[in-house]
Amino acid sequence: MRWRAGCVLWHLCRMAKLTPEQIKAALPTVKDWKKQGASIARTCQFKDFVAAMKFVNTVAKLGEKAQHHPDIDIRWNKVTLTLATHSEGGLTKKDFDLAKKIDALAKT
Repeated sequence: MRWRAGCVLWHLCRMAKLTPEQIKAALPTVKDWKKQGASIARTCQFKDFVAAMKFVNTVAKLGEKAQHHPDIDIRWNKVTLTLATHSEGGLTKKDFDLAKKIDALAKT
């Protein structure tokens, strides 16, 4: 089942889990992310805790807009983000789409 833009009910927003071949093809598009089991993860480093929290709050807004929320681990000036589509039991296009948006944010 494919995700539909503007979905409100999670069960109507499902996406197909990517195959290993599709994941391999998608990984180069998010070069700072590494596959870890059934997810992808990235660590970003900032000048201090306040900058890290500003980044996390902006990521939270992106996640809300996409109706997709990363796992977030904050360690003073380092933020590790992990993406997976838990309802599908692995990675979907939604994970890579959000990773690209987070990458653009991390560069600013």
